[in-house]
Amino acid sequence: MRAILAGKGALPGLLLEAGPARLVRFSGVPVDVPVGGAPVGDVPGRDVPIYDVIEARFEQLGRLFDDLRAAGVSEVCLAGAMARPPLDPAAFDPFTAKLMPVLIQAMEQGDDALLRAVIGVIEAAGFPVVAAHLIRPDLVAPEGVLAGAITGQADAARARAVLDALGPLDVGQGAVVANGQVIGVETLQGTDAMLGFVARTAPGSGGVFVKRPKVGQDLRVDMPAIGPETIRNAAAAGLAGIEIAAGNVLLLDRDAILAACAHTGMSLWARP
Repeated sequence: MRAILAGKGALPGLLLEAGPARLVRFSGVPVDVPVGGAPVGDVPGRDVPIYDVIEARFEQLGRLFDDLRAAGVSEVCLAGAMARPPLDPAAFDPFTAKLMPVLIQAMEQGDDALLRAVIGVIEAAGFPVVAAHLIRPDLVAPEGVLAGAITGQADAARARAVLDALGPLDVGQGAVVANGQVIGVETLQGTDAMLGFVARTAPGSGGVFVKRPKVGQDLRVDMPAIGPETIRNAAAAGLAGIEIAAGNVLLLDRDAILAACAHTGMSLWARP
């Protein structure tokens, strides 16, 4: 049995479609997955199965692991966006209280270090962490053109170089380049905020947005992703194309993404 530790976005619902699972919902974390019978994402008629929910708190990881064992869970997948939560020290169970010095130290080193520490805690408790694309291989794209035609290759190459340079600094997974100029870099605010900035400051640039993992990024818990809204926002920003890393960027609803590309005229391709 698999447990999906759910954050915000379409990914938890897409993973539920892969088969029986438990959904772990943390207090204070908005989850977009409905109970069975409600539509998922932008595709009318797509339903998620009925599933069992395990309620959890970040302050009580010991209880969570006990609940996972009682439910017969043998592996977990972290899926969806999840910001660093406010913690109530008074609510810590003994297990979590012992972990806090390690987690606090990891927090001070950046998101990648924190995620590695979280993976270590989960796996030390006896639950292997599996990547979303291993559960749903169809959520990533092989090398090739998905929509339109490859455009702005020089701009795409410069954007890749920017991301390679920034990767060790744990900055972001996306960059926009137009006519050789870097006009947007994804930071903590995320892809939509970056594309909004590009729309306001460099409208109609005809540039290229490149989305790919940071060097050394653990793709089990933090694989880059795009969805139909990414396509629409890139089009609204006046971009001509989007390049993603083949096999290493999640497509959060391929059909809706391709429909958005057709509607907006956005090109989309994957390269190594």
